Amino acid sequence: MTDATEKPNTYVVEYTDGPLEGQTDQRLLIGGEYDKTFGVIALVDGIEANFEYHAIGEREMNGETHVKYSFDASKSDSPVSDEEGVAPGEALV
Repeated sequence: MTDATEKPNTYVVEYTDGPLEGQTDQRLLIGGEYDKTFGVIALVDGIEANFEYHAIGEREMNGETHVKYSFDASKSDSPVSDEEGVAPGEALV
């Protein structure tokens, strides 16, 4: 049985921009810490690519850590177009 007083071992990822803008995800806390940077494999226009994100802020909401991440185009695969009507990427799990 899980003790309700235990700290959660996950946090909520909020993508603020880039191909995953507006989406959320859950990741594991490692040693009680969230990732400062990480890569996400996503489909954009049917093409698989690696997109790098870095943490830009955190907050607690309803007892859960939420971390905002910003897209790092310089460390990602091919650049993503900012054209209107282009659907955001979809993370592959």
